[in-house]
Amino acid sequence: MHIEFFVEEESAEAFLQGFLPKVLREGTSFHIHVFQGKPDLLQKLPARLKGYQSWLPDDWRIAVLVDEDRQDCRTLKADLEREAAYAGLLTKTAAGKNRQFKILNRIAIEEIEVWYFGDVEALAKAYPGVPPTLHRKEKYRDPDAISGGTWETLERVLQRAGYYAAGLPKVELARRLAPLMDPVRNRSRSFQHLISGLAAL
Repeated sequence: MHIEFFVEEESAEAFLQGFLPKVLREGTSFHIHVFQGKPDLLQKLPARLKGYQSWLPDDWRIAVLVDEDRQDCRTLKADLEREAAYAGLLTKTAAGKNRQFKILNRIAIEEIEVWYFGDVEALAKAYPGVPPTLHRKEKYRDPDAISGGTWETLERVLQRAGYYAAGLPKVELARRLAPLMDPVRNRSRSFQHLISGLAAL
């Protein structure tokens, strides 16, 4: 099995490089294609998918990962599903339970940093000073419901703990956290959708 990942930025690539070996079945290979932001990914996606459709081997799959960025989640997912259908590639959503699919579309609500709030234990281990009980506070109980910008909120949490006074380095953060994250205990629903999708692959 081989999986081609499409992501919108380098921090998502850094996260997947550190995290995927923990959850993919042994013998599964992957390659990550990084775009120059979400608009670039969405603009180029139709042509990329059409190109893959003409030669994609039977044991290859495609996973598209984008941030919600305060966009309507259902509209964004419908757009991704439509582009796959136009390219003639079956998605997990369209396939249902019993049919083999080629594409997994997944959305981080609202940004990939929400997944870090889903595993406060990993966050506190990577950054001693972050309260390991942070997730018990009302604002952080539901990671996918954090308002006001997920990465901005995470930046404030880390700065209060004594880190990154000059600003949040998203790629470094991803590299430090990904190997520490536990797919089972993560409280983010959008993260669990990613995990279940990868398992279905």
